Amino acid sequence: MSRRAVVVGAGPAGMLAAAVLSGAGLDEVVVLDRDELPEGPEHRRGLPQGRHAHLLMGGGLTAMEELVPGAGLRARLLAAGAHEVSLSSGTLARTPEGWLRRWRRTGPVMLTCTRALLDWTVREAVREHCRVEVRRAAAVGLTGSAARVRGVRIAAPGGGPETGLDADLVVDASGRGTRVLAWLDGLGLSGVRVRTVDAGLVNASRLYRVPPGAERFPLTVVHADPYAGRPARSAMVMPVEGDRWLVSCGGSRGGEPPADPEGFLRYALALPDPIVGRLISGAQPLTDVHLSRSTSNVRRYLEDAPRWPEGLVVLGDALATFNPAYGQGMSVAAFGARALGRELARAGDAAAPGLARRAVRSAARSVDAAWLTAVSQDVHYPGVRGGRPSAADRVVTAYTRRMTRAATGSYAAASALWDVTSMRTSPARLFRPDAILATLAGPPLPLLAQAPLTPAERRTLRDLDRTGR
Repeated sequence: MSRRAVVVGAGPAGMLAAAVLSGAGLDEVVVLDRDELPEGPEHRRGLPQGRHAHLLMGGGLTAMEELVPGAGLRARLLAAGAHEVSLSSGTLARTPEGWLRRWRRTGPVMLTCTRALLDWTVREAVREHCRVEVRRAAAVGLTGSAARVRGVRIAAPGGGPETGLDADLVVDASGRGTRVLAWLDGLGLSGVRVRTVDAGLVNASRLYRVPPGAERFPLTVVHADPYAGRPARSAMVMPVEGDRWLVSCGGSRGGEPPADPEGFLRYALALPDPIVGRLISGAQPLTDVHLSRSTSNVRRYLEDAPRWPEGLVVLGDALATFNPAYGQGMSVAAFGARALGRELARAGDAAAPGLARRAVRSAARSVDAAWLTAVSQDVHYPGVRGGRPSAADRVVTAYTRRMTRAATGSYAAASALWDVTSMRTSPARLFRPDAILATLAGPPLPLLAQAPLTPAERRTLRDLDRTGR
């Protein structure tokens, strides 16, 4: 009898899960997606954040390469025009505590490219190296019972009659729009706890042509300040493939960026440091300004459900979504797929009793650190819905603010922050003795009055600036 796994969703979470399943002794691994998938690195409708800035952190990239061995994902992305950016030397970052210095030392890296390029590269790598079939179909429900899921009900994306697709294992990796709670209700399983923390963030993004002479200008970000008692406001200039800059502005409830080009520029110039606005004032825009409001943090505590059916695993944004400002989602998706792989290796069989529950719990543990990072900051913004800072939040906030202040002039403190930001280590790294000592000592160097630009970068900024500043 043929053994099959079905994965719902052809984004990175789904394709990486399919890669894991292809090596689990199954006869078939089928990936379903309601979208018509593009033939190249092009935007598709089913990605609500697809036109906005995405960062693939070093920890997430390492996990992806482990999951698709031999595919050379990093090399593929770089060959297609992605940029490898050092957090220690290749980034200009203004934090709420001041500008971080740039250090001429090896540090964690991240990859920057459009979400379209990353999705397409992962999808093609999995197709080439794994026995995976991708079909266009909409998953509309589960088949089976509260004890065991037996497959999915599918329909054509535009509607039509439903048919069943049997499976020994179903993985829901359908993203922010998941209907897993309704599907579980249909099996008689309810009562899953859900928490939403919504700061009302709106992202506004636009692509620009990189001006001649600015090809090596570092990734530049002015971070929002969660502690000022006013709406979040931030902006980033990020190099992406095709000699372009992807520029994203973000603002929480009451401080949302506008969609008109003039307002977009004014918004960037009005930040605590106008560097992003100054850069883009002399750059050629290639697109309109695109807005997205699909940014809330949502945690589905599926791991705590009183009962869980055999044969169902939930990964990626279907398990938990994060405010995209923190650049964690794609890495967490990779960690979840890796957790599934570990549980499959231990069980030795995709239909083993208890596998699905163990996989969901293991994937949930990989969510914890990212959830803490996002929510512990978002709860401080005025007008946030779904949370208020607890006493523990305030203690952690006081410590991380002091560490960030130290990091403006301390390599030891900055290194700890980079290790956690890059998702190479857990937040426990912030409490190692060297990090604690650096935090208590404070910055040995004075605060920078302006961005740490090289003379050549300063000339580039001056040449681009059309604002007269």
